Amino acid sequence: MTLVHETVAANGLRFHVARAGEGPLMLFLHGFPEYWAMWRPLLEHFGARGWCAAAPDLRGYNLSEKPAAVEAYRAKHLIADVLALAARYTKDKFVLVAHDWGGAVAWGVAIQHPDRLQKLVMLNSPHPYLFWRELCDNPAQQKASEYMNLFRLGKAERVLSENGYARLLGAFSDLDEDARKALVEAWSQPGALTGGLNYYRASPLYPPTADDPGPKKLQLKPEDFRVRVPTLVVWGERDSALLPGCLDGLDALVPDLKLVRVPEASHWIARERTDLVIREIEAFTIGR
Repeated sequence: MTLVHETVAANGLRFHVARAGEGPLMLFLHGFPEYWAMWRPLLEHFGARGWCAAAPDLRGYNLSEKPAAVEAYRAKHLIADVLALAARYTKDKFVLVAHDWGGAVAWGVAIQHPDRLQKLVMLNSPHPYLFWRELCDNPAQQKASEYMNLFRLGKAERVLSENGYARLLGAFSDLDEDARKALVEAWSQPGALTGGLNYYRASPLYPPTADDPGPKKLQLKPEDFRVRVPTLVVWGERDSALLPGCLDGLDALVPDLKLVRVPEASHWIARERTDLVIREIEAFTIGR
């Protein structure tokens, strides 16, 4: 199916959106360091099956607008982006599918605006309360997330772009040459690497250090983070950055939950097990 590429004005910014099909909205949110194209097979699949399947470049990424201020990447702005983008395509409830940082935004949408969502699908993106808990109390997760503190530093752009973005490319388990070139092109858009890193700089969730208590500065209550939307979580258990402890207690916070663990998949499950992800989403959204 042919994808349509368009520029959409939403929440005061211009967003690049790739879209396929007509029908109820299924909106896809990528994470770091990806962009809309991680969803291409899913856009083509669901667009051909009666959905309006749409994937924006999030603010700061690739071809979308890139505000300069770190504060512009706070959660309230990112959540408002999603609601405004969705409103450009539908007045009805929609299905939200998300990965990694896109998932962090999607959890916020579901928690704060359950009336807008029909269903929520999460790929390897931890619930914010559970991630806060793990960053506070789990030394293994603190160590696994140490890279976040590098990404918050002013030197991060230099470190990550060295040697043709070798460090970022090395994070992926397997990429063909076309995918490598496309990612490098997306990262090379003016301001795009800084835009992606500003998500880390604006977030209060990062591992504690000797000089900064990080998440321990926050006092969160689980009752403020309940998800009242039917939710599918598909989780690659070989994720080296987000450990299995991020799933402990999820069912208490998300009462209407289907959890699918995939032992052989990593953080990049949408690329590695595309067919499985499509099947699970399709089964979950039958009857819409």
